[in-house]
Amino acid sequence: MIRIDIVSDVVCPWCFVGKRRLERALAAEAPGEIIVGWRPYQLNPDLPQEGMDRREYMRSKFGEERIAEIHKRLTAIGLEEGIPFDFDAIKRSPNTLKAHRLIKHAEAKGLQDQLVEALFTGYFMRGQDVGDTATLAAIAGELGMDPVGTAAYLDGPDDEAETLEAIDFARQIGVQGVPCFIVERKYAVSGAQPPEAFAEVFARVRAERENA
Repeated sequence: MIRIDIVSDVVCPWCFVGKRRLERALAAEAPGEIIVGWRPYQLNPDLPQEGMDRREYMRSKFGEERIAEIHKRLTAIGLEEGIPFDFDAIKRSPNTLKAHRLIKHAEAKGLQDQLVEALFTGYFMRGQDVGDTATLAAIAGELGMDPVGTAAYLDGPDDEAETLEAIDFARQIGVQGVPCFIVERKYAVSGAQPPEAFAEVFARVRAERENA
């Protein structure tokens, strides 16, 4: 069995692409051979809790002239991976701390991967505000989690300090961009790499085990 910890942010389009490419690599593996966990990272930790207008955020970060170029490239890549990005639907750039707390909360319920998928889909394909408590609770409810209990959890302090510590730890170990796939806490695959890149790392891990 091989463990992969994916350091990711739910508003990172390359993380969504990377998830799809990893899934293609996992399709070639025996069921249960690869265990996946999701770990938090915030691309924009200084955003206010309520988020901000996405167009304004993109303009301030990239400049007006680059926005269309960025979206055009990502839309084409997304279609290759079966992701119909709808950037026009996204109205808010959210603070993702609550989303990461919810991902941590879902891990104990065995729903972490399903929740990450739902958050990516909700944000990039439906323009949902994944920084909003009610929206997050509704998404969790669609997966069978208690929406009322989820909302209460998100509006309280549970797991906030631990999530912030995990985000800080990712930076301490040298993660400077996402996605970053950490295999067996030893090898890092940075960026939305093709399935072959993951297969090479899996083969290296198995060879090391055989020679140990």
